[in-house]
Amino acid sequence: MVRMSETLEPMTQPQGGTATIERTDIREAVEPGDAERFSHYVKKEKILESALSGEPVIALCGKVWIPNRDPQRFPVCPACKEILDAAFGPEDGGE
Repeated sequence: MVRMSETLEPMTQPQGGTATIERTDIREAVEPGDAERFSHYVKKEKILESALSGEPVIALCGKVWIPNRDPQRFPVCPACKEILDAAFGPEDGGE
């Protein structure tokens, strides 16, 4: 028995086919509007009060909202950062 690849005759049909490429990237679930969201500066006491009472907080930039998302998922609000830097000087990057 002879396999097709061992024959000397030229193939008359074009080679081709389909293959499935599996993506391995990991995506974090995003919610509508996440692209416009920022992490805002608010006093820790106000965050705790909001967690207990459900009342909204007011950020340095004036944004009013009820915190319910992980702030590390979002970039820092440029307006809040500017206000904080003006009051206390630029952050040195360390804690």
